[in-house]
Amino acid sequence: MAGGAALPPKENHAETFARLRDAHAREVTEDYVEMIADLIVEEGEARAVSLAERFGVTPATVNNTIKRLERDGFVSSRPYRSIFLTDAGQTLADKCRDRHKIVYDFLIALGLDAQIAEFDAEGIEHHVSAETLDVFRAFTKSSKGEI
Repeated sequence: MAGGAALPPKENHAETFARLRDAHAREVTEDYVEMIADLIVEEGEARAVSLAERFGVTPATVNNTIKRLERDGFVSSRPYRSIFLTDAGQTLADKCRDRHKIVYDFLIALGLDAQIAEFDAEGIEHHVSAETLDVFRAFTKSSKGEI
C-alpha cells in the first residue's frame, strides 16, 4: 500500500473485496432509482431517453437496466411510457438521497468546496457503512453546534 502502510490481514481480504463488489452492484440500482425520483420531481416524469442523457449511456443500456429494476421490484414501466418507482423504489431513492446529503454535509463541514463535495459524495455514498454515516452525521451536527 502507498506510504508504507501494511496490507490488512489475509483473512480480511476476501470479505473486504466481497463488500466492495456488492457495493458496486448496488451502485447502479441506487443511481437509477435516485435519478428517476429526481426526474419525476423536476420534469413530472422519468423517461428512458432522459435517463440515457443524464447518465451518458445508450438507450439500450437504460432499457436493460430498467428491465432489471422491474424484475427486482424497484420500478414499473411500459414501452414508450414513463418509468415509475414502486414503493420499494421510492423508499430506496429516499434512503440514497438521505445518505448522499449526510456525506455531502460532512465534506462541506470539513471545508471542501461545494462542487468537489458533490462529486465526491456521489462516489462515497455507495460505499459508506451505516456506522460511518452515523459518525459523519454526528460530526456535522457538532461542527454546526447542534449537539
